[in-house]
Amino acid sequence: MTGPVAVDLASLEELQRAHLSAVPFENLHVFHGLGVRTSTNWSIPKVVEQGRGGWCFELNGAFGALLEALGFDVSYFGAAVLLDGPSAMIDHLTLQVTLDEPFLVDVGFGDSFIRPLRLNLAGPQDGGTGSFEFLASPQGTTLAKDVDAIPAAQFRFKRVNHALADFDAASEYLQTTEGLHWTKWPFATRLLEGGPDRVTLLADKLKVTRDGTTEETRVEADVWSAVLQEWFSMAPPASAGAHSDLAD
Repeated sequence: MTGPVAVDLASLEELQRAHLSAVPFENLHVFHGLGVRTSTNWSIPKVVEQGRGGWCFELNGAFGALLEALGFDVSYFGAAVLLDGPSAMIDHLTLQVTLDEPFLVDVGFGDSFIRPLRLNLAGPQDGGTGSFEFLASPQGTTLAKDVDAIPAAQFRFKRVNHALADFDAASEYLQTTEGLHWTKWPFATRLLEGGPDRVTLLADKLKVTRDGTTEETRVEADVWSAVLQEWFSMAPPASAGAHSDLAD
């Protein structure tokens, strides 16, 4: 975005969409076993100076710091990801941004909502990529995406502010535990021009969604790095071995 940034909902949405377009959600450092950290001393240089992306602890941490520097009121919430079923593990960082009312904002959850969601609103609301809603329970607030008019749980959180260091244990666990998808195969995804169009590079295919239609192209190991450079303007991490040696 260009020009002055107001502390208002229109600017917040523009910032969210711009970040989701420019900074990919990707796991390349984690996949290659190079290690990542939650501190903004790590995430901001990685995003700003190195031109890379990251996962939720890095992306929402850095984006929250940017919003605070611009004058927004930001809180950092811990969430349990529910995409694979019930879970009580706090393994996701998401943001609350308070204007005249609180909004949920997230730039680190992959293919999800791309505009701020009103946290105090009951019922479905437009997330820019579909209909989302918040479901209350004694365990916390669940973000759900409506799929064929049925709410599908995304993640659950309590509205308690955390320090980034509170996510160190979860970050370490997700990087070092065998069998989790973070270390099994590489991926990168981002919006195209503010969305909802999107490009996603997986271990063996490229998916480009435009105007609701997705085209898939097979990507062989010997050209994977070139495709990553073409669509995401970055190479695999400098210390990583060849993709073909690590993708199995």
